[in-house]
Amino acid sequence: MSNRKWTLILIPVFLLFVWLLFQFTLSSLQIHQLAEQLKTVSPTGGGSDTKVVLISQELDNYYWRSIEQGARKAAEQHDMKLDYIGPDRINPSEQVKLLDKAIASKADAILVQGINDPEYRRLINKAAGLGIPVITIDTDEPGSRRLAYVGTDNEGAGKQMGELLAKASGERGDIGVMISSERVENQRLRLAGFRSVISRYPNLHIVEIRSSNISRLQAAQQAQNMLTQYPQIRYMVGFSALDGLGILEASERRGAQNLKIFAFDDMAETLEAIKDRKIELTIVQQPMEMGAKAIKLLNDYLKGNDPQKLTYTRVHEVHADPPDNMTGNDRQ
Repeated sequence: MSNRKWTLILIPVFLLFVWLLFQFTLSSLQIHQLAEQLKTVSPTGGGSDTKVVLISQELDNYYWRSIEQGARKAAEQHDMKLDYIGPDRINPSEQVKLLDKAIASKADAILVQGINDPEYRRLINKAAGLGIPVITIDTDEPGSRRLAYVGTDNEGAGKQMGELLAKASGERGDIGVMISSERVENQRLRLAGFRSVISRYPNLHIVEIRSSNISRLQAAQQAQNMLTQYPQIRYMVGFSALDGLGILEASERRGAQNLKIFAFDDMAETLEAIKDRKIELTIVQQPMEMGAKAIKLLNDYLKGNDPQKLTYTRVHEVHADPPDNMTGNDRQ
């Protein structure tokens, strides 16, 4: 065979070899890149593939938006993805459904408010069994397999309010109490703590407890009805953010000038009313701190650290007239 014919045969073979070598090199590079990506994503170390679902008590409640804000900022710092969901209005059964959906969506972690519900605890336990850590926030769900609780010591805050009222009243007088809802566990805990203190003073009496259903309008109406039925009331306590302002509105309608109002949380109007000496004091929680600490605790856990079971966030008091030697009382 002539040299020319050999050349014509070898050229296509050579080109085929070059093409196969190129394809092999390209595939090797792609495999190497994929391996490097897998190295940067640890299944238990957090990161951009870690999806955290925060289920609020009420979607657009300012307090829960503050929790979201703290959690979202911390999630960005730890390169996590945060989904914020919740019922439009307080609805424990909807919270149960949303928890079930979060588990079904294969979330990597879930932050929830405890609601003292057997089905809720079952779902938290189900999540734990599937390897999905659940952290309770704002209100605990004891008896469940939740990883940890981050939030106010609600019973302790109720006791704190009881001591403040006992001191301000000289340990005597009739009291009206407003809670947001009998269905809300943190309200029941605060009320229980408050009652445990007031019961120690024989001349202090809780004459009525009513629910505002987390509505300033209803808080004002219920407080007005209370003052009409029990005109001897001299002290009123509101255990949710809107209650103190509703009580203030009712007292102004009734012209109850001697009524002393004790509030909760730090809405701008509440602080303004304290400045104007229309509200005696308020106990302020730290919702942004709750959200941030929950995410940090979760991040530490995903990196292999055992979490502290109870993390109580700070509360402090804001007074119209600060007590002697105290401009505010920070408590853990």
